[in-house]
Amino acid sequence: MSTATVRIPEEKRNLLKVIASLEGRKMREILSELVDEYISRHRETLDLLSRPEWVEAIEQGKLEVAKAVKGKPLHELAD
Repeated sequence: MSTATVRIPEEKRNLLKVIASLEGRKMREILSELVDEYISRHRETLDLLSRPEWVEAIEQGKLEVAKAVKGKPLHELAD
């Protein structure tokens, strides 16, 4: 496993050290868990963006909304 250096503001680092100490864990374990959670939350987006047909559909939808060709304004959707 390779390593990466991450700069964290001192105040956050100090809080993380306290939390890690209270939990009896190492800061690197907590940071690794946070990275895993972040990746997990974005996995579906990455999957969709890896499919050219979805990217094309998203871009087409954005164009249609910008040109008001299709779709409804947000205030009409609430009705």
